[in-house]
Amino acid sequence: MADEEMRHLVRIMNTDLQGGQPVMYALTGIRGIGLRTSRIIVESTGIDPKELIGYLSDEDVAKLDAAIADFENNVPTWMLNRCADPMTGDDKHLLGQDIVMTLREDLNNLKKIRAYRGIRHERGLRVRGQRTKSTGRRGSTIGVSKTK
Repeated sequence: MADEEMRHLVRIMNTDLQGGQPVMYALTGIRGIGLRTSRIIVESTGIDPKELIGYLSDEDVAKLDAAIADFENNVPTWMLNRCADPMTGDDKHLLGQDIVMTLREDLNNLKKIRAYRGIRHERGLRVRGQRTKSTGRRGSTIGVSKTK
C-alpha cells in the first residue's frame, strides 16, 4: 500500500469522489447513495469498507461501478428511492443527475396540470400545509410598509 500512489480524485458514476475517504463514506458523495446503500454496495463487492478509496485498483473501482449500476436488482423494492414511477410504473433507484432531472420534471408536471402543489411551487409559497401568517416572510413586501 505504501508503494502505490494515492489518487486524490476517483471518478465513479460521473462524480468525483475524495480519495482520502474510506470507501463506504466516499460513495455517499454520489447523489442518491446514503450510508445504508453504500454499505450494501461495498459488501456486495467484497471490498474492505474502511480502505481509502484513493488506494483502490482500477478493477476494484470498476467492481464498485458495476455494483452501483446493478443496485436496484439486488435489493428489495422498499429500499429504492423511486417506487412505482408515475410515468412508467416501474421501481427505480435514481442516482446522480437523474434525481435532479426527475424532480424538475415532476414539479413541471404539477404546474402544467395546475395542481394545488404546482401552483404553490409557482408562487414560491409553502407547499406542505405550513402556516404562513407569521412565518416565511422573505422577499419583497406586498401591501403596507413602514416609513422612517
